[in-house]
Amino acid sequence: MLRKYRADLHIHTCLSPCGDLELSPAAIIKTASEKGIALIGICDHNSAENSTAVIEASKDKNITVLPGIEVTSKEEVHIVALFATVSDALEMQNLIFDNLEGENKESVFGQQVIVDAEGWILGFNPRLLIGATSIPLEAVLQAIHNCNGIAIAAHIDREGFGIIGQLGFIPPGLKLDAVEISPRMNIEEARKKYAEYHTYPFVCSSDAHYLKDIGRATTIFLLEEPSFQELRMALQGQAGRSIYY
Repeated sequence: MLRKYRADLHIHTCLSPCGDLELSPAAIIKTASEKGIALIGICDHNSAENSTAVIEASKDKNITVLPGIEVTSKEEVHIVALFATVSDALEMQNLIFDNLEGENKESVFGQQVIVDAEGWILGFNPRLLIGATSIPLEAVLQAIHNCNGIAIAAHIDREGFGIIGQLGFIPPGLKLDAVEISPRMNIEEARKKYAEYHTYPFVCSSDAHYLKDIGRATTIFLLEEPSFQELRMALQGQAGRSIYY
């Protein structure tokens, strides 16, 4: 039987240099649970290193965690990439790391903290995760799909790092699985403003960089269960699965 499930598919952890250090795995799960969110995506900038920890923290908490990455293309377009397994996410991460130059300056950008499920520090990523990869946008999307992932254009209503803000438009035929709206706008407003892109599913996510922002924007899906495969089916409108507008 299909049911309504609330999802926030774009949440950062303390690994993102612009993310608050309070975004530990346990704190993320606790906050999401308190806000009635059943499905979350962990999408740090250009890395999936904390995905496993958040998944482990979610055990017995009735929340499904999808490993993900917020990828920055060569054009400085942000793409939310979601995966069924950590191994798929890490395969994408390896490609990103091979095409990401620069070192992080903690005094400028912030710390990039790798933690375990309890929040204990395992290390620090030295790469410039906030930077852009050298991978062109279309190649980013192809790589995500090669890793069996879902590709969502992040916060298209924002000028900074949104695809419309960076390119001026969404190129025809671009193989996106959905477009994301930030908390600044609801889906109905976005569907009117961006009516020319009606062929893409619209989702709302928080893009949370602080605990208080988790669930600030969510999407309700009609699913059999909160899972990656059910989410994919909903975005494709298969077997009754859908976005509940």
